[in-house]
Amino acid sequence: MHVHVLLFGALKDLRAREKETVELPERATVAEFLRGFFAVAPQLEKYAGSLAIAVNREYALPSQVLREGDEVALLPPVSGGCGGDVSSGHVDPASELIRLQREPIDASSLVAQVKEGEAGAVVVFDGIVRNNTRGRRTLYLDYESYEAMALSQMQGLARDAQQRFGVRRVALVHRLGRLQVGETSVLIVVASAHRAQAFEACRWIIDTLKKTVPIWKKEWFEDGAVWAYGEPFPEEISIHKSGDGAAENKP
Repeated sequence: MHVHVLLFGALKDLRAREKETVELPERATVAEFLRGFFAVAPQLEKYAGSLAIAVNREYALPSQVLREGDEVALLPPVSGGCGGDVSSGHVDPASELIRLQREPIDASSLVAQVKEGEAGAVVVFDGIVRNNTRGRRTLYLDYESYEAMALSQMQGLARDAQQRFGVRRVALVHRLGRLQVGETSVLIVVASAHRAQAFEACRWIIDTLKKTVPIWKKEWFEDGAVWAYGEPFPEEISIHKSGDGAAENKP
């Protein structure tokens, strides 16, 4: 059988390609796929202990059985990094409030869309491209994403925030492509009846997004460029390499 492999971030650069097709035995598992793939792409093996794997846009365990035509994505760490009536909250999967975009983000427009009469508080997180990283002057950033999966994960974060914290509305927008210093890379707007829930939900969304949503950034400096190495994936979605070369979940 054949599966379609997608590579992102530093993996894409090291392999010098974004996608390829791999032949596997019938009913091969994710762990067996990884063992074989690292054998033909040894330059990627140093990332084995920090990867997550997605099959058909969902995080997958090493034991998952693959099927003909599956889309398998190798994901390096992504870059950084209640009281109330939950039933009143609503996230429309097609809503323009949850999106990826390549044009500049209009923060004031999003805040206006999220405000409503029942909301006593609106909290905004505006992530901005800064002019340096650890003392190196930043020229600009390039953001890329596993777009279909990232959008699904972002929609899930908005729904989970409403259920966890009882907030009323969530807007979550992330830029892709090239960003200049001072531009907004991610904007989160949370409306709630009370301020405490809005602050908590906003902090939880950005912290979780930086660990789980497949978006990567490449930082360009005066003396070179590097893919930002994000926080480790949560244990439940991380793939680790065992001593015999098979991939497995970290105990």
